[in-house]
Amino acid sequence: MEAQMKQPLSGLKVLDFSTLLPGPLCSLLLAEAGAEVIKFERPERGDEMRSYEPKVDADSANFVMLNRGKHSVSIDLKSVDALEMLMPLLKDADVLIEQFRPGVMDRLGLGFEALAKINPRLIYCSITGFGQHGPRAKDAAHDLNYVAASGTLSLTAGNDGAPVLPPALIADIAGGTYPAMINILLALRQRDATGKGTHLDVSMADNLFTFQYWGLGNGALGQWPDTASDLVTGGTPRYQIYRTSDNAFLAAAPLEDKFWGNFTALIGLDESALAKLSPSGAIAAVADVIGQHPVAYWEVKFKNQDVCTSRVLSLEEARHDAHFNARGLFTRIVTTAAGARIPALPVPLDVTFRASDLASPSPALGADNHLLNH
Repeated sequence: MEAQMKQPLSGLKVLDFSTLLPGPLCSLLLAEAGAEVIKFERPERGDEMRSYEPKVDADSANFVMLNRGKHSVSIDLKSVDALEMLMPLLKDADVLIEQFRPGVMDRLGLGFEALAKINPRLIYCSITGFGQHGPRAKDAAHDLNYVAASGTLSLTAGNDGAPVLPPALIADIAGGTYPAMINILLALRQRDATGKGTHLDVSMADNLFTFQYWGLGNGALGQWPDTASDLVTGGTPRYQIYRTSDNAFLAAAPLEDKFWGNFTALIGLDESALAKLSPSGAIAAVADVIGQHPVAYWEVKFKNQDVCTSRVLSLEEARHDAHFNARGLFTRIVTTAAGARIPALPVPLDVTFRASDLASPSPALGADNHLLNH
């Protein structure tokens, strides 16, 4: 049997001082690609996410999924001997991840300037809501606040016109985890050439503006988008969610003319007649037709017809969908320190880069305190 290819981040040591979601998910991606990750947690309680519900043995399912394959070191960073105990690890680390507010790591003696003196090759990644500087840099906030502050939330609307809560933690993952991962990899590549580390300033709010490329482009020409007024915010019948007769929902996105022509022909509406209506009138006309039949009827009607439609699935339905299971998204397993097993979190790493094992555990709090210099 051919030996498995060495993982791309094998031999890399990552020190993770982050909690909850953005940093821990980033270090999970690094661990999945072969890096050794040491997670630092508060004594007794640990990462707050351990306490969430529901539990898998002693820890929450969230914690178990996000921290598989890592070491856990329990340490009070404010203690007088903390820096001394950490020093061997700090000198030997390749990457450090933290997501405290600006200035906190400096006060602990763990800021970038201090650590760069003892480890000039260190890639130091700071994940914050609003970045390391600026008027809002030290504001207390969460995902919803960053989505609101970036203008993204204003483009969602319920039936009453008010913004609706996003269904996922967009800023944490898309604005924090993924940019952190990208920049860490770029910094490592740069270090290969220069031999020097760097300080990465990852702002979750900043990085949400990338998702508004179309709105910013329109705005530069004086056409700022509004709620339910544009191509992907509900201003056209070609990008809508329609209710069916059995109170299910159909997501329809036949944006291009080819798909739109197929769609209108299949639902029995004249494309040229719809073009003469206002956007709201066209949306109402399509909604009236879709609302006359159950979702199963439309699934059969649209199958293999190039119309860009999908039934709106529950998360449970999507989890058990034949397509995603054929893709192997949920075949990997994560275990707890006590041996309980749940499906591992799917992550966007090609299988080529990931370990072949299917049961790498999440750590018990302080399980690896022997790594400290006592």
